[in-house]
Amino acid sequence: MQTEIMYRPAYAAARLQLAAGETVRAEAGAMLAMSGVEIQTSTQGGLLKGLRRAVLGGESFFMNTFTAQHDGAELYVAPALPGDMVSWQVDHPLLVTSGCYVASSAGVEVDTSWGGAKTFFSREGFFLLRITGPGDVVLSSYGAIHAVDIEPGRTFTVDTGHLVAWSEGMQYGVRKVGGWKSTLFSGEGLVTDFVGPGRLYLQTRSQDAFLSWLIPQLPQPSNNG
Repeated sequence: MQTEIMYRPAYAAARLQLAAGETVRAEAGAMLAMSGVEIQTSTQGGLLKGLRRAVLGGESFFMNTFTAQHDGAELYVAPALPGDMVSWQVDHPLLVTSGCYVASSAGVEVDTSWGGAKTFFSREGFFLLRITGPGDVVLSSYGAIHAVDIEPGRTFTVDTGHLVAWSEGMQYGVRKVGGWKSTLFSGEGLVTDFVGPGRLYLQTRSQDAFLSWLIPQLPQPSNNG
């Protein structure tokens, strides 16, 4: 699978070029266009795995498998939200936040992973997506994507609403910013401390922050009648 990310960072889409017989799995609704590709829909791993991915991981119950009918077949995929995309070669397992998975090559497995009680108050909740290889995975973000390579022993702190994905094996924990006064009134909520080595992908915008701005602007229902 050869991946080209286009139109980044605001409204990115990915062009996947495939060899004859090559397959790609994609989130339901991610397909933008295709040529020389056949599509099949399934739960990818059976009923229980589909339920875990949908109920716990926040992804769709069904996934689509695209198979190239000839060399040079093309598949275009795009996420639901405006933002960036990145192609990541999966040599080691990675953890992905809900809604950021788009597509992956054959050989890549997508399942759920227990995030632990330390994630209870974070946007990601108890469960994350766990992606294993070998192969390539295409991820999306809200806003632009920024990659950070964290050196061994270095601590890097991120607002939980800006997390996209990170290398499995890094130590991490969620905490509030300062005291409760700072958490409630500073505009900064919960953060995650990561300890290297590993790679981290951030998004420059937060869905939570956008919704916090948007919801008060919406018309309120009338109490009359």
